[in-house]
Amino acid sequence: MEEKIIAIMQKVFGVEGLDKSCSQKTCEQWDSMAQLNLVLELEDEFGISLEPEEIGVMTDFDAVIKLVTKKIEQL
Repeated sequence: MEEKIIAIMQKVFGVEGLDKSCSQKTCEQWDSMAQLNLVLELEDEFGISLEPEEIGVMTDFDAVIKLVTKKIEQL
């Protein structure tokens, strides 16, 4: 799953070579519009639905992994 999420983030942010250290602080392309596009891609890829308060905590790769994993386990 981590590889899929990295690939999605690379696509959404338009940045090659992103790794697990990616965060809003280290990736200048990770703005509010990119955040929304990331959410849409994750929801589509994994068949999940993210709530606004969940989206707000998605500030780095680790937070995204934890949230997506949690949502998949709830399915």
